[in-house]
Amino acid sequence: MATNPSAACRSCRYFDDHKLNGAAAQGDEGLCRFNPPVSQPEPQGHGLWPVVSAQDWCGHFSPEMMAGE
Repeated sequence: MATNPSAACRSCRYFDDHKLNGAAAQGDEGLCRFNPPVSQPEPQGHGLWPVVSAQDWCGHFSPEMMAGE
């Protein structure tokens, strides 16, 4: 767990929980939209956004990344 609880993915402006577009979230999972989608091995494969838990955290956290700011 992150040493700063507010540094969790759920507080990040780049965490997409799908609630705005009407899609159903799986538990507390969402998509990390900080980096571009990860390409797939097949040439025709679509890029995928990384799936993260709302409690996850990463090294990109800064106060400027907070969702409402």
